[in-house]
Amino acid sequence: MAPDTAGPPPPLRREERLDPSVFHLPADRMRRGYYSDKYFVRTREVLQGEGEAPVVTMQVFQKNRAYVAGTDEAIAILKLCLTEGYEFGDLEVWSLRDGDSVAPWEPVMHIVGPYTAFAHLETLYLGVLARRTMIATNTRAVVEAAWPEPVLFFPARHDHWMVQTGDGFAAHVAGAIGVSTDAQASWWGSEGVGTVPHGLIAAFGGDTVAATEAFARHMPDHVRVISLVDFTNDCVETALEVARALGDRLYSVRLDTSGNLVDRSVIPDMGEFDPRGVNPHLVWNVRRALDAEGFGHVRIVASGGFDAAKIRRFKEARVPVDAYGVGSALIRGRYDFTADVVRLDGRDVAKVGRRYRENPRLERVS
Repeated sequence: MAPDTAGPPPPLRREERLDPSVFHLPADRMRRGYYSDKYFVRTREVLQGEGEAPVVTMQVFQKNRAYVAGTDEAIAILKLCLTEGYEFGDLEVWSLRDGDSVAPWEPVMHIVGPYTAFAHLETLYLGVLARRTMIATNTRAVVEAAWPEPVLFFPARHDHWMVQTGDGFAAHVAGAIGVSTDAQASWWGSEGVGTVPHGLIAAFGGDTVAATEAFARHMPDHVRVISLVDFTNDCVETALEVARALGDRLYSVRLDTSGNLVDRSVIPDMGEFDPRGVNPHLVWNVRRALDAEGFGHVRIVASGGFDAAKIRRFKEARVPVDAYGVGSALIRGRYDFTADVVRLDGRDVAKVGRRYRENPRLERVS
């Protein structure tokens, strides 16, 4: 695997924003403030009670280097959930695009308009941006570490099901080539990808070959057959058995050995490295065994405990991994967004420590 000196491609920057209908927002509840911090809802009530609709400039930012995501979703909230009697045309909204890189403190969105129209929505658009930006930034880190090998986005089992659609899209714009659920792939019109899982192997009495053969029989030809081969903790022998049985129909084997186990093939080499889980020695053992029997076409997917740092170690050691499956590492971290009123009727009114910041990269949203 020769290193790619050109570096990974930029994140996917879509020319067209997602239509607000894609997000299936509970607009009535959002408009009422059901999901909003109460103080924002009461801010609207006070302004309405006073008969005031001050025109403010709101700037939205966060404090880390990041890849922003969630802008289309935030815009959808502004378009569909304004206070009754207001329309999106009453606002002037400027925004970056999903996939844009941002510097600390750089505004990702400006909202100009009657504060009464959108004061109650701050909790919602900030939360969307924080969540999706965390996913996009984490995913981008592993994509860059793994390049040119692809990254599969596999954290669905580690989080609540309701976050899947937006998280999958954030991973997509950051460069992940596959996601594990149809929900994660729905916003760009694709579907989830997957392997022969441990559960199916268990249902066939622990026989990985039988489970993989059954999978191949019932899946259409376009579905790649990727078999988990660590069920009996003997990845080399299981990979060979599956390859012999399926031949060209086998696209890849996936190594997913628990970090608490040492694969049988690694035991003779123990002594000078951490032998647990999916480690370079295990990958090389499987690669060499497959190649020795003429199965050079069978790729290797490595998963289980991978993050950007572990992937970089594998890449630096030139370990022959063809794709990385990454899960829980992609849903950790914080990219908290803040929204500040920085102008009132065109006059600077930012609180101490904050100020209006120009950002010529912002685009007007229609």
